[in-house]
Amino acid sequence: MSPSLQLTEALTAATAQSLRSAAAYMLQRQTDEGFWWGDLTADTTLESDFILLELWRHPPVNGVWSPPTRPLVDKAVRSILARQLPDGGFNIYAEGPSEISATVKAYTALKLAGLAYDDPNLSRARERILALGGLQAANSYTKINLSLFDLYPREATPSIPPEGILLGRLIYEISSWSRAIVIPLSIVHAMNPRRPVPAGFSLKELYLPGVPLEFPNDEGFFSWRNFFLKADKCLKFWERHGSRGLRMKAIRRAEQWMLERTRYSDGLGAIYPPMMYVIMALDLLGYPKDHPDVQEAEKQFFNLLVDDERGFFFQPCFSPVWDTAIAAYALGESGVVPDAKLSRTVDWLLTKEVRRKGDWSIKRPNVEPSGWYFEFANESYPDIDDTAQVLLALARARGSSSAKQEAVTQRAVSWLLAMQSKDGGWAAFDVDNNWNFLSSVPFADHNAMLDPTCPDITGRVMEGLIASGVEGNHPAIRRGVEYLKRTQEVDGSWYGRWGVDYIYGTFLALRGLKDAGESDREAYILRAGEWIRSIQNADGGWGESCASYDNHAYVAAESTPSQTAWAILGLIAGGDTTSNSLHKGIEYLTETQNADGSWDEALATGTGFPRVFYLKYHLYRNSFPVLAMSCYLKSRSAHGADRS
Repeated sequence: MSPSLQLTEALTAATAQSLRSAAAYMLQRQTDEGFWWGDLTADTTLESDFILLELWRHPPVNGVWSPPTRPLVDKAVRSILARQLPDGGFNIYAEGPSEISATVKAYTALKLAGLAYDDPNLSRARERILALGGLQAANSYTKINLSLFDLYPREATPSIPPEGILLGRLIYEISSWSRAIVIPLSIVHAMNPRRPVPAGFSLKELYLPGVPLEFPNDEGFFSWRNFFLKADKCLKFWERHGSRGLRMKAIRRAEQWMLERTRYSDGLGAIYPPMMYVIMALDLLGYPKDHPDVQEAEKQFFNLLVDDERGFFFQPCFSPVWDTAIAAYALGESGVVPDAKLSRTVDWLLTKEVRRKGDWSIKRPNVEPSGWYFEFANESYPDIDDTAQVLLALARARGSSSAKQEAVTQRAVSWLLAMQSKDGGWAAFDVDNNWNFLSSVPFADHNAMLDPTCPDITGRVMEGLIASGVEGNHPAIRRGVEYLKRTQEVDGSWYGRWGVDYIYGTFLALRGLKDAGESDREAYILRAGEWIRSIQNADGGWGESCASYDNHAYVAAESTPSQTAWAILGLIAGGDTTSNSLHKGIEYLTETQNADGSWDEALATGTGFPRVFYLKYHLYRNSFPVLAMSCYLKSRSAHGADRS
């Protein structure tokens, strides 16, 4: 046996052992019901917003703020301060630079909580804010939240008119998450609360002298941006002089819309921002504190709080369906897990299938409901990406009822096929949600006004459909292939909307193309493999910074287990089963694995809103290496069979 073959055989043996250890670790973390649920963490903005919400829920008495939840506020303060950067600011992803909106929110929260003006932490944050452009440079949602307490001029914040809900399908042309935020926020904004703050409290010291408060127009006179800025002035005139009757009609319609979508859900949209605004909206609408809707809204919001040995932080939402689908698929691929362990997982997933029509049905009214959401309950918003990943899990495991599993699979396949957009790709929640001009409205600077199709979801959907029996020559698959060909970057990579960033998009695109039957000898597939190999780190792993979204191009970062696994999966899908790059990547995973079978990962590799909000999925670092090693061992087995 040649030395190189001996090394390969040794690596194969080490990988098999590493896989068994990793699978055992994951099985220990499976719940009795059969699902997995890891922490989902973000930046300090959630804790900062919590403190502002507590000011709303428990306003000052005689100018003194002493909320009954003071112990929680104090914990939030310590949580925020623990993440302050040396330059005084706060970032939105690990190892990232100070970000203006996160720093403004943290400063406001810390000062509200009682830190003195000359406190060193507050002083450094203030200096950093002024260096970054002052309060004027913060995003619109930060300014809107501050304006509710008269801490930023209402005239200098974007109008969010509730009358928009009366304009037919218009609200369904913005993304589902923006929709869920905007509807309750429009109620709050329309009622112009001007809530009290502690005596003498202000943020005047954060305004940068000489910088105007007006919305910037960086698109020119003849632009959608300028159009919407003019429209905003008209809306502000309407707020002062328009029909009170029409406004109240809009508020009541928005109230109804909001409450309908809190049914069969763990809060509106089951995500932090709209859940926070629902609490505010119900308060302004006059709901008493003991009203069931108020109690439910507050319960669901505080369910997001983690306060134990892991620390004090709010999760932006829960991710059990997503975590479970990825873990089950990876373990199913591994072939080292008892069938019974995954059988109960399948049974649990089947209970989470959506069987009610949600917002998606506005554009697909004649499609039977199906699909899966991300959280424990969110019936109005099944997620295309989750649905594809669940189908992959169901294709690798069997539940207690084959007939039920088959019926659910077929419904989900039909739903996914119906949710393909006109351009051939798939988005996260909606179809053809791509009115790009809406990204120019003044409150769209959270960079997530729309839910357009993207390569990462498209690749996963193609993989999930084919794993569920859809043929590679199906028209929907062929349209997906053409979409991926069109959206490939010049360097051979693909953009990743929901994971950081080009490594994520590339691995999922390549897996979808492979299953669709595209030859790994095609030039564009070879180019993608070359790109992956070209960005490998010296330690054998791969890493990518969230800064890729700012640069619109790959930005290197330290190697992470999840991104290394993605790169390995991309190489294998592109036909690379023997390169040194592949072997070094596998070596990186085996050598960095902890004794208990897990991996460590400090960086955020998930994406909420590009350039605005990033996520750290705490199970990614374990699930994806299991999948990568499983696929590597299968490729080695196939390679050995080919040699013989």
